[in-house]
Amino acid sequence: MKHCTRLGAGIAATLATTLAANFASSASADVTITLTNQSFTGLSFMEAINYAAGANLVGTLTGASINVTLDSSVSYTYADDLCLYIDQGEFSTEGLLQIGGYSDLEASERHIWPNGASDAPGTTAIGTVTLESALQFTGDRLVDGTIWIGNGYGADATLGTWTGTVTLHGVNAIPTPGAMALLGLIGLTRRARR
Repeated sequence: MKHCTRLGAGIAATLATTLAANFASSASADVTITLTNQSFTGLSFMEAINYAAGANLVGTLTGASINVTLDSSVSYTYADDLCLYIDQGEFSTEGLLQIGGYSDLEASERHIWPNGASDAPGTTAIGTVTLESALQFTGDRLVDGTIWIGNGYGADATLGTWTGTVTLHGVNAIPTPGAMALLGLIGLTRRARR
């Protein structure tokens, strides 16, 4: 006789919340965004976290580090124009945070990278920025905002290509609660089959 275990929606939600809390409380690693010959035209950005695959962030963002090389530049795009940007919802001006980029996107908090003010290929931008106001991430992108990365120099015909990493300090990437509930269900189903 086979036994099948089913979880109600409330139990699944509780399981997902518990798993999210456990992930958040054990968060100790930072999140690193890796770029390899990544090109961005002026003021073009992409999501830096793979939200489509179910990733979200938890923790307190206290700062960011950059370690990139400008591989190529068009129209005076500098190494330090690589921009980390956090915005509520779709990309727009007046977001929560801007680090890097010559063009002012009118974020609540704005910083420049410590170095990299040259458009010569091979120029590096290396250093750390500490936020004046730490940002809380709860694992809910709609509340926390979206993390974008791109070219923060918006003059006509600009283009930059970068290789390296940008590291977000104090946060961890976790699966969304729905994805965690699904993993929990799979585990319970396998247990019930044995």
